[in-house]
Amino acid sequence: MAMSAHKKVTNAVHRHRHLSKQGLLERAFTFAFRGLVYAQIWEDPAVDMEALAITPDSHVVTIASGGCNVLSYLTADPAKITAVDLNTAHIALNRLKLMAAQTLPDHAAFHRFFARADDRANIAAYREIVAPHLDEATRRYWEGRDMTGRRRIGGFARGIYKHGLLGRFIGAAHLLARLHGVNPRRMLDARSRDEQLAIFERELAPIFDKGFVRWLTSQPASLFGLGIPPAQFEALAGDDRMDSVLKARLKKLACDFDLKDNYFAVQAFGRGYAGGEGPLPPYLQAANHRAVRDRAERVDVRHVNFTDFLASQSAASCDRYILLDAQDWMDDEQLNALWAQITRTARPGARVLFRTAGEPSILPGRVADDVLQHWDYRADASRDYTARDRSAIYGGVHLYVLKGADA
Repeated sequence: MAMSAHKKVTNAVHRHRHLSKQGLLERAFTFAFRGLVYAQIWEDPAVDMEALAITPDSHVVTIASGGCNVLSYLTADPAKITAVDLNTAHIALNRLKLMAAQTLPDHAAFHRFFARADDRANIAAYREIVAPHLDEATRRYWEGRDMTGRRRIGGFARGIYKHGLLGRFIGAAHLLARLHGVNPRRMLDARSRDEQLAIFERELAPIFDKGFVRWLTSQPASLFGLGIPPAQFEALAGDDRMDSVLKARLKKLACDFDLKDNYFAVQAFGRGYAGGEGPLPPYLQAANHRAVRDRAERVDVRHVNFTDFLASQSAASCDRYILLDAQDWMDDEQLNALWAQITRTARPGARVLFRTAGEPSILPGRVADDVLQHWDYRADASRDYTARDRSAIYGGVHLYVLKGADA
């Protein structure tokens, strides 16, 4: 690539002059985004796989992020997955997960590495079993040192989900709650949906009425830890105060799903997978281990922009596209370039799934009609997927299907 990956992230986020207030925020965000952001991805793979209706001949193209969903999609048995990302840490994490799935001796070792992720035995397993099979760039990343001087691979002996931008954000939120006399881990004591609601309303909800919390959540930089750039902050808030929006999203996470089935809530309130004994994403479940291990070679991880990757592919060569929330970052020119390539490369039956900070789809009025007319927006299904997305942090989950498809 002619441009560095960081330059491409910069192009995706920077919209204002660098000395303006908004420009300074955008540059602060891209600086924060240079390292590991998501040790766990925050989009529900169960919803994704239902919406995508993956078939054995599907070529899935997705943003890699933390890799949980990339590996989980293997349980749906696609022919091929191409995972792209501009973040070098995410590329390294995806490649580590894939190689660990293939080389660690059994599910117990894989589970210890990524579900518990806090055992010194993981470091020995990395050195003796996984590392010899990794490419040089991935080894260099994990064996390199972070800003504290510790080797990055050591995170799997200290609880990797407490690390990265999101992990530190959740830790800061826990600290803020404790300063107000509340322990978020109390949510995990609930034994029913009724108890979940009672604990939330009694202990967590009042925090959002505190003056300092209202002020803090009104600052765009306060949500950088969620991977939310300044432009997405505006879309997330809409016409409401940010503290009200965040309170409503957290209530959905805490109360709308049984905690026994929601590993996103367990991560948020417990900062891990409850010692590996709680609910888990599909790729970490014992019943799926053989499928993930045997199909891991079907995943091609690429350090490239989504649009640029599609531009390198033949017409009608892909049929499942997962954009996460990346479009919230894009201006109209970038959106149109992306959808022109999606439409060119889409095979009959193609499906596109994405999320937005706000509730409505952002495409109408922004993507050219001569491109968007090829796609059918599944409004009813999208509302249903939004309601059932256990991560609960997005305003909308949106499905588009290529017209003329039987799907």
